[in-house]
This record gives sequence, structure tokens and C-alpha cells, in this order.
Amino acid sequence: MKIHAIETGLVSVKSRQRKGVGSVGRRINTLLDKTWTEWLPIYCWVIEHPEGIIVIDTGETARTSNPSHFPKWHPYFRLGVQMQVEPEQEVGPQIKKLGLSLNDVRWVIMTHLHTDHAGGLSHFPESEFLISRQEYALSLGLKGKIRGYLPNYFPKWFEPRIVGYTVGEYGAFRMGYTLTKAEDVLVVPTPGHTPGHQSVILRDGNITYLFAGDTSYNEQLMIDRSVDGVSPNTNLAGQTIDRIHRFISVEPTVYLPSHDPMSKERMMQRIPTMIS
Repeated sequence: MKIHAIETGLVSVKSRQRKGVGSVGRRINTLLDKTWTEWLPIYCWVIEHPEGIIVIDTGETARTSNPSHFPKWHPYFRLGVQMQVEPEQEVGPQIKKLGLSLNDVRWVIMTHLHTDHAGGLSHFPESEFLISRQEYALSLGLKGKIRGYLPNYFPKWFEPRIVGYTVGEYGAFRMGYTLTKAEDVLVVPTPGHTPGHQSVILRDGNITYLFAGDTSYNEQLMIDRSVDGVSPNTNLAGQTIDRIHRFISVEPTVYLPSHDPMSKERMMQRIPTMIS
């Protein structure tokens, strides 16, 4: 199998979003923060699997360069995030540069539906999307917009398959969904950053990859058990991080969150995360 890390532009958020501050009012603390992170990558992932090409998340769209793209009434989009995305950085053109056809993408697994992960949905009209039931439900309508989703940009044809988690061989996660016949690609619930967040496990020989979405903003924050500043339920997010720790302690795992500048290098070098 080949794995490709595709950087679909850059994002900067408040420092207190990357690492939450306070036991209460963490979201307000984040918005009021005057310090921005450095520019962080917006990664999505392409797996050339024998059963078909798998894409994990779709990255961001260059439409974010238009000031009218984001709702001005929403405090987060007005105060909490900055984007830099060029058209050639979108996932579609980059997959074509790899010599792959978008029509050959069999599955697109969404960790969650925030815009920096779902901005490229329109590139995959022929693919099957997989999303958790809770994530999809929370993203829709006016309530979805208030929660920070942009469902008005979902393609009209977007009808994802709801992942049905079952009890199985998912290690510390206990519940999950086995995608491939080879049983080497698993989808597991990792609620926290959003209530319906999920991650993807790929077992490739003697190494395991955990495509972790936004379970943390980088590897060290996960090791330190730090919860971000926008998770609606910090206890739930902490429980997910604890499960990741237990999972990694049992099998060598390359931990790949979407905004960690070191994720691509860890993936290419097959460097497992070490937890003391």
C-alpha cells in the first residue's frame, strides 16, 4: 500500500484553541485569545489500497479566500480562524498530480464535517462517503451552522453512508467498523473535538497508522493529554485521548492528526508514537 499526505493549504487558529485553557468558559477563552498559532497544515490522506483508493477527509477549499465565504454573524469565523488555500492546493488537483483518477476513489471517510476537513467534498461525486450518524445529524440546518458547520456548501448529491459501529477487535476503542475485506482498515469513534468525530486505523504489516483528525492538534498534545479549547465536552475528549494512549501502548502506532506539521514526516518514516 502507498499512503500520501496531501496538504490542502494552511490554517491558523487561536493558541487557546490548540491547547484549551480553563475548566469552564473554554470556548470564550479561545475567542478572546489575542495570540494566533503559526500557520498549520490542513492534511488529508490518500491510501492506495488493493480494494480501492481510500481518502480520509477532503481538506479545505480555495473559496475561503473570498471574504463572503464565511458567515459574518458567526463569532468563530469572524474572530477565530484564518485560512490560506490556493485552487491548486485543493485535494482534487493534488490527487490528479499523483497520477490517480478521482473516479477511482472508492471510499471517502470523514473524521468530521468542519470546513477544513469537508471543504473538498465536491471533488468526489462518484465516491462513497462514510460519516458517523451523530456527526452528520449535528452538521445540518441552522443548528448545524450555529455549531460551526457550513452545510450550505455540502454538494446537493452528498448523501453519506452512516457508519454502523459494532463491538469487535478494535483494541481500546472497543467499538468500530471494519471497512475492508482484508480487515486492515477500521473506523473507530473518537468523540471530543466534535461529538460525532471518528478516526481511521490502518494496519500495514508490523505498523499501525492512526489517522486521528482533530483528536489533538499535534502528537505532543495527545501525549500530554491536553484537550483543545473548542471541544464541547472536555470529559468526553479526555476519555478519547485516554483510549488512544491505551491503544498506542499495545501496538506500534504512527499517530497522524490533521494539523500537526510533523505528521507527514512521521508517516513517511513510519515513526511510532512513544508514550512513557
